Amino acid sequence: MPFSTTAAQISKVFSDRDEPAAGAPAIALPGIWLAGALALSLFGFVWLMLWTDETISPLAVGTSTICAAGIVIVAVRTIFREAVAGWPRAARDFSEYLGLFGAICLLGAMASYPIAAINHGFADARLAAIDQQLRFNWIAWYDVVAAHPALQMLGRSVYDSIFVTPVILLGYFAATGRQADARRFILSFWLAAVLTLSLFSLMPAEGPLAFLWHGPVPYMPVSALYQAELIPALRDHALHSIDPGQLRGLVCAPSFHAASATLFIATAWRARSLRWPLITLNGAMLLATPVEGTHYCADLLAGILVSLVAIIGGYALTHLAGRRAVSALRVGRMSS
Repeated sequence: MPFSTTAAQISKVFSDRDEPAAGAPAIALPGIWLAGALALSLFGFVWLMLWTDETISPLAVGTSTICAAGIVIVAVRTIFREAVAGWPRAARDFSEYLGLFGAICLLGAMASYPIAAINHGFADARLAAIDQQLRFNWIAWYDVVAAHPALQMLGRSVYDSIFVTPVILLGYFAATGRQADARRFILSFWLAAVLTLSLFSLMPAEGPLAFLWHGPVPYMPVSALYQAELIPALRDHALHSIDPGQLRGLVCAPSFHAASATLFIATAWRARSLRWPLITLNGAMLLATPVEGTHYCADLLAGILVSLVAIIGGYALTHLAGRRAVSALRVGRMSS
C-alpha cells in the first residue's frame, strides 16, 4: 500500500469532520476480521494457560458475573439482529461493540498472568535510568500526591475512567450509526493490547513504588504493589487459579493506561460533541498514571508509542479491507 495513501487515512484521525461525508459512506471492517482477532487471542490465551498450568476459578463470583453479562450481550445482539434503524439497531450495534471490546479486555488482562509466570528478571533499573535521563523525578511526583488528599481522590477517579471512556465512545458510535469508526477503534485497541503484552513479556517490572521508595508507604495508589507481589508468586507457582473478577494490573512497561488514553483521545477527536470532555478526561488520566498506576515516565512513553503503532495498524487494515470490498463489488458487477 503506498505510503501517501496510508498517510491520508491516518490524517483522518484529526479531521474536524464529525460524520462521514455525504455520498461517501465509510466501509466498515468486516466483522469476521474482528472475530478472527478475538479467536487468535483466545487460542493464545489457552495455550499460555496450558503451558503454565494456570486455571480459571469456575466458582468465583467474578466468573459467574462475567458469564451472565456475556449472556445478556449475546441475547441483545441476537434479538435485534435484523434491526435496521432506530433504537433496536443501536442496541444491536452497541451490544456487538461492547461484547468484542469486553472480551479483548478480559482476555488481555487474564493473559498477563501466565505471561508474568514465564518471564524472568525485572527491568526496573533500566526504566529508572531512562527516567533519570529524561529528568523525571517519580519520588517528587509521588510526594506531591501523597501530601494532598484532593489529588489522591481526583487521581483515583480519572485513573479508573479507563473503563468509562470506551463505553461512551462505543455508545456514541452505536447511536450515530458509525460502524466503521467503532470497528476500527476496537481493532486498534486489540492491536495495542497485543503489542503491550508482547513487550511486557520482554521487560517485566516491579514498578517505581516498589523499586524506588524505601520505608513506610504514606499513600497506597490504585495499583498498589501488585507487580512486586504477584509476579514472583506466579513465577514460583504459588498462584494457580485466576479469578476474573479480581484481576490486578501486572503490566508496568509499556503502560496500557497511556496506550489507552492516547487511543481514546485520537478516537474522541473525530466525535465533535465528545471531543473536549474526553480529551480532558484522558489527559487527566495520563497525568494520574505515574502515581496511581505506579509507572515510570518511560512506561508512559512506551505506551504512547504502542498506541500510535496500533492506530496506524488499525487504519491500514481497515483501508485494506475497504479496498478488498470495493474490488469484490466491481468484480461482481462485471460478472453480472
